[in-house]
Amino acid sequence: MTTAKRDTYTPETLLAVAVRVFNERGYDGTSMEHLSKAAGISKSSIYHHVAGKEELLRRAVSRALDGLFGILDEEHARVGRAVDRLEHVTRRMVEVLTGELPYVTLLLRVRGNTATEQWAMERRREFDHQVAELLKAAVAEGDLRADVEVRLATRLLFGMINSIVEWYRPESRGADGGEIADAVVRLAFAGMRTED
Repeated sequence: MTTAKRDTYTPETLLAVAVRVFNERGYDGTSMEHLSKAAGISKSSIYHHVAGKEELLRRAVSRALDGLFGILDEEHARVGRAVDRLEHVTRRMVEVLTGELPYVTLLLRVRGNTATEQWAMERRREFDHQVAELLKAAVAEGDLRADVEVRLATRLLFGMINSIVEWYRPESRGADGGEIADAVVRLAFAGMRTED
């Protein structure tokens, strides 16, 4: 029985199972035994694909981080007025979050208990800092309100976006990722933009 599964398991499908289990049980609460049972393969079969649980975590959070940092390389994030770039980044953050929901959820839940978690948290801080700099530039250009402290505005914006992992379920018939992105941009920037 496990032979057929071993033949069809790939590092990508194993990663998807691991992310689901990490999100359900927490990374610290997940053992290799939990992963092998969830995957329906032996622990030795898992070790055929990865060195261990921490490698699975690193691959998972890397996928989320690569998606987020990739946004900053997009033309609309690099060219134009800071407020327009910030709106683009905000929209794309929501799209990455909803498109890579399990991976971003895991990224947002790491606590720094391992070297990989510490690395992921440092990368998240770096991304957050780059977005905060964009917000600061938009304020300096006069397009966003200066009466709300930039760090507070940044935290509130990230709080709105990051909270999506707690309630968004793509299998439900509610709003899709694009509709959510539109709503976040409308709500956030209606309150942050300076009045014309």
